[in-house]
Amino acid sequence: MKYVAQFGTVAVATALLAFASLPAAAQSAKAALKSADGKDVGTIEATQTPSGVLLKVSVKGLPPGERAFHVHAVGKCEAPFTSAGGHFNPGNKKHGMMAADGHHAGDMPNLHIPSSGELTIEVVNAAITLEKGKPNSVFDADGSAVIIHAGKDDYKTDPTGDAGGRIACGVLQ
Repeated sequence: MKYVAQFGTVAVATALLAFASLPAAAQSAKAALKSADGKDVGTIEATQTPSGVLLKVSVKGLPPGERAFHVHAVGKCEAPFTSAGGHFNPGNKKHGMMAADGHHAGDMPNLHIPSSGELTIEVVNAAITLEKGKPNSVFDADGSAVIIHAGKDDYKTDPTGDAGGRIACGVLQ
């Protein structure tokens, strides 16, 4: 009986050590998406995976159509959301998924909002991390925000993809 109790303690201690060896602080993050007039329009849940950051996007009340979706360089969302700065780009790359030398870390595929204005989707961004202290961490000195634009990203026009205005913003926390 004593052996079983000791084995259980060792197993628990081993599990705790394995958990403690995960990257410090940020294994997950959230962002509450707001429209320019302050309405709640959705959420983003971000989870660190071995392949990058998994972003679970749930939006409601957005205009239907193809919308650009980017991580921006500053964790501020003051309407009209220019406070979020340009796209998150720690590698100083050109914009667009079709850029010959690689794209901004904040570039992601367009969202296709249906006529209902509601969408739930998962996207992996392999160019960013939630791990603090890494060069591509969204948790740098000024944080990062997620923006949904009024138009679609053409995946090539530098620096913005010709995506138009910013219709929703959320700070990753």
